[in-house]
Amino acid sequence: MTTPDKFKDIEFGGPAVYRIVVQGTLRPDWSDRLAGLAITTTSQGERAPHTELVGTIRDQAELSGVLDSLYGLHLPILKVDQVEEET
Repeated sequence: MTTPDKFKDIEFGGPAVYRIVVQGTLRPDWSDRLAGLAITTTSQGERAPHTELVGTIRDQAELSGVLDSLYGLHLPILKVDQVEEET
């Protein structure tokens, strides 16, 4: 089975930059407990606030740990993206 050209293969062996979006708020002081990710919360009118976490995650085990922590905080995970580092 071939992979369509629009999809990029993901390497699981090393660090990568991720953007994780959750519904709800998370204080910036949680950064140390969440792999040092930068935390930004935004509100849009009457909709529930969303929090974006961005930063380098060492490997899939660390990513799993971050996601498990967010799940444990009862924050619905809306999106997880691996993003290209800005040059």
